[in-house]
Amino acid sequence: MREVAIIGVGMHRFGRFLNLSLKDLGRVAVWNAIHDAGIDPKLIEAAYVGNSLAGLITGQEGVRGQVILRDAGFTGIPVTNVEGACASSSIGLREAWIAIGAGIHDTALVLGVEKMFCEDTARSLSALAADSDMELLGGLGFQFVGNYAMRLRRYMEDYGWTQEHFAKVTVKNKYNGSLNPFAQYQKPMTMEEVLSSRLVAYPLTLYMCSSMADGAAAAILCAKETAHRYSSKPLPTIAACELYSLHFHDPRKEDDGELASYRIPIYRAYERSGVGPEDLDVVEVHDAMAPGEMIRCVACGLFTPEEAPRMIEEERTSLKGTIPVNPSGGLAARGHPVGATGLAMIAELVWQLRGEAGKRQVPGRKGKGPQIALAQNSGGLVAGEAAVSMGTILKL
Repeated sequence: MREVAIIGVGMHRFGRFLNLSLKDLGRVAVWNAIHDAGIDPKLIEAAYVGNSLAGLITGQEGVRGQVILRDAGFTGIPVTNVEGACASSSIGLREAWIAIGAGIHDTALVLGVEKMFCEDTARSLSALAADSDMELLGGLGFQFVGNYAMRLRRYMEDYGWTQEHFAKVTVKNKYNGSLNPFAQYQKPMTMEEVLSSRLVAYPLTLYMCSSMADGAAAAILCAKETAHRYSSKPLPTIAACELYSLHFHDPRKEDDGELASYRIPIYRAYERSGVGPEDLDVVEVHDAMAPGEMIRCVACGLFTPEEAPRMIEEERTSLKGTIPVNPSGGLAARGHPVGATGLAMIAELVWQLRGEAGKRQVPGRKGKGPQIALAQNSGGLVAGEAAVSMGTILKL
């Protein structure tokens, strides 16, 4: 399999844009990525478009990617629509990586785009709930925030995690988001503000939770052997991009705990790429509720559940910490337009590896700049487990 490089990334700021359409959001991200890559768009051979909820929210079904990319100026290339809840665009990235690695294409565009705000908030909330098994949960008022709250309470009881720890994670990510021009929320918050905000589902308060967002993110991939034709920038390669679904929990296995559906693709990515958690310089995890970052970090092997409180208290996951996590601000600050979230993580890690993250730039080991990055992305819920779970490792 050929090595595959990411030669350009782009985003449309995440936020509430009632006057913008899927086409508007996608067009900006695509052309930002094209300009960043320095590539003639006529050389892009294929496209993969990740979107989860447009059919339920906007009514656009069936040919979402074709509609969006036609408006962005593309014709005459294969366009593949990808749907996988919050991991939609990460799956698109994987498909492009496989196609280029196999020699089917030399270049490809990947786009993640979601339009979640409309005139009817109830419609958007119902669409989000549809990223679960509707035959089992439909009509029960299921919300993902409740699932997070139940898991976090178990960790509080078993490992001494507290609501104050969760607030510290939120404060860290709100600060990181304040430095990110693409983030939905760009205002730092204090512990008091986070803890005193409205209680949603104990221990989660309002400011600990991600909100709906409109937005888009895009990436241009090509075979590493030809990447020098387009860009002189440092070019991260995709060392691994693992997809895992339909986990069956087996209580007879000691290592098959509740985090297995997150952990398995991450450790497969470690094995494929030849790195381990100790080698990582920067990490983005899927923290749909900011305290969920702690759970994902445990699943990624960054620390144990027992070590988590100390890691948070010592600010080890901050921008200048030993293992910076969610320098973008994570979902609770950057925002969560479902189908765009996976590629937003990738865009952040590319900027970090290229040393272009501005005030939120992490130093890397010994101040040499980050060299290895991990994105943990997941989405949906089936039989109590993540419906889609992914681990992507980028290397310089």
